[in-house]
Amino acid sequence: MTDERFKTIPLKSLQAFEAVGRCGGVTAAAMELNVSPGAISQQVHKIESFLGVSLLERSGRTVELTAWGRLYHQEISKGFEQFALAGQLLEKARNETALVLSALSSVVNKWIGRRIFDWQALHPDVQVRIIGRDREPRIGFDDIDFRVSYGSDVLQHEHYTELFRDWVVPACSPALMRDRAHAARDLFEQPLLHVEWERHFTPYPNWAEFAAKAGVSFDASTPGLSFTLSSSAIDAAVNKRGVVLAQMSMISDELEAQTLVIPVDLRIALRESYFLAWDRAALQKPHGREFRDWLVAISRQQALASAPKSTL
Repeated sequence: MTDERFKTIPLKSLQAFEAVGRCGGVTAAAMELNVSPGAISQQVHKIESFLGVSLLERSGRTVELTAWGRLYHQEISKGFEQFALAGQLLEKARNETALVLSALSSVVNKWIGRRIFDWQALHPDVQVRIIGRDREPRIGFDDIDFRVSYGSDVLQHEHYTELFRDWVVPACSPALMRDRAHAARDLFEQPLLHVEWERHFTPYPNWAEFAAKAGVSFDASTPGLSFTLSSSAIDAAVNKRGVVLAQMSMISDELEAQTLVIPVDLRIALRESYFLAWDRAALQKPHGREFRDWLVAISRQQALASAPKSTL
């Protein structure tokens, strides 16, 4: 009879109580499950009625698990952990034949996300998933086969190779600067768009460096918009918001479509290179090794396209 009673506890109620214990409160659990705190309390009360014990000790606006609540939460958490594990196993099985590529968000938006159509044209039957993710994945643990990393971040992976060193160049909408040759000093008469990467990366080339290379005076305190994502700064330039020091790898389509132009072709190299890391097991997947070799090949082409012609 006791077993029958426990079978009637709704899964939704168990989910609410598990979230309360894990998140540390009713409000946090409500935010995670996207319901009201009142709904969470109602679901927990249902369990308390079923069990005949108090699971939460309420004191004003705060709640804590009772001794019975801690014991009960410890046991039901095991079940929810199994649910999560089952989902991970299913996702991994679903991706066994797919090639999963992770890359920095801007790299996905402005480079590999565009080039992948060339791969698909050559291999229309091969499924590829692209994940834009700035935090480095744990290759071998996360469901990631390949990762495009920048700089020393790649050192946390076991298998990797250098792809290319990118260069930045001034770029803007032709509506801002067109119809005549421009000198470097002309750029500083336009609104300047800045790219400031997260601190764990080596610094992105800035306008002070460009001015020094061009032999132009520049007040570093000049106000302007700053973006942590290169892709966002490029989009702002396309929308006629100013001039950006854009990565060559990320503006080829805009240059071809003439939504961006290079008013002064003076390039500065990024401080570090992009790298490709991979899970050794990924090379055993159908077309895995071929996909890696293709990524390396298009990167060699990009290195040539990005660098100043005089350096070739």
